[in-house]
Amino acid sequence: MLTRRSMLAGTAALAAAGPSLAQRRAAASSWFDRAIVIDALGAVGDPYGSPDSIRMSDRAWAETVATGVTVVRQTLMPVGNVADAWGDYKKSREELREVLAANPDRMLLIRSGADILKAKREKKFGVILGTQDTSMVGGALDRLAEMRKDGVMTVQLTYNNRGLSGDGALEPGNAGLSKLGKATIERIEAEKILLDISHGGARTMAEATAHAKRPLVNSHTAARSLYDHPRNTSDETIKAVADKGGVTGVYFMPFLRADSQPTGEDLIRHIEHVAKVAGEDGVGIGTDNGVLPMEITEESRKQNREWANQRIKAGIASPGEGPEVFPIVADYNSVDRYRRLAGVLEKRGWSQSRLEKLFGGNFLRVYREAWGG
Repeated sequence: MLTRRSMLAGTAALAAAGPSLAQRRAAASSWFDRAIVIDALGAVGDPYGSPDSIRMSDRAWAETVATGVTVVRQTLMPVGNVADAWGDYKKSREELREVLAANPDRMLLIRSGADILKAKREKKFGVILGTQDTSMVGGALDRLAEMRKDGVMTVQLTYNNRGLSGDGALEPGNAGLSKLGKATIERIEAEKILLDISHGGARTMAEATAHAKRPLVNSHTAARSLYDHPRNTSDETIKAVADKGGVTGVYFMPFLRADSQPTGEDLIRHIEHVAKVAGEDGVGIGTDNGVLPMEITEESRKQNREWANQRIKAGIASPGEGPEVFPIVADYNSVDRYRRLAGVLEKRGWSQSRLEKLFGGNFLRVYREAWGG
């Protein structure tokens, strides 16, 4: 369960901006500073403030601004089949509500596409609320209307295990989408919430995409044809999401290669593959990290072990996760990682318009279609 502090702090201690950050920013193309940059699955963090404070510290704010990110999608808990999923959801929503209320000059709750443009214009950090499961909904579909009023703008159908909506990525039976799952998708779309199929089993993702009537997203994944991992997605589903007008986001996670130690080259290989399969309008970034980088210290190693062991014990850890595995791409574990990645892709021949789509334009298009504005 996330606390107010851990929600703001992210998953571990975060690194400070390096001394050469200003030089690296100056060398980057100016288009990045003007662009809408969206991390479709991440988290806002502050390791520097008091443990009892939910007001973002000046240092954390300065580094968040330095990332260049306009908007992040923040997860409301829970995930998985817990005893009181609806109660856990309400607690998580209240904790984040308090964080936003403590930072009105720095954070903006996103409820429309226009709000994303407002966040950029007012130099605020936009926060999109979403879930990574429908366990808090179950068969009570009217809860989706209440969640929409709460400001929940995206709902992920399943997490890693089997739920009432369908099988998650780790279910060996791969049974696919349930009848309730189909009804849940219909209600999600009726409430003008964006459907997310991440973490789904292969059949669940394919069947959910086929059943959807509106554009949808697969916010954080990678290409299964490059590395056959259950959290990655087949080319067929990547293309099917794109054909529905949706977007697949590539994550900065260990699941990009077999040894759980992906390099920057691995990340770029998956991005370019998804772009090839989905087209330049169907690819984006969903790091599944905190917006700020992770500092590798003895304390962060301890926190990572505890977090990984909790996931293993709960039965929600994916293959490749472990107490000594950090959920990052080490080559892009820096404050300026989004900017540096853009620079590398630019050198590989990506045009400015294509980069603008990858780093936020594609997700912005789908968000505006789903929510208006």
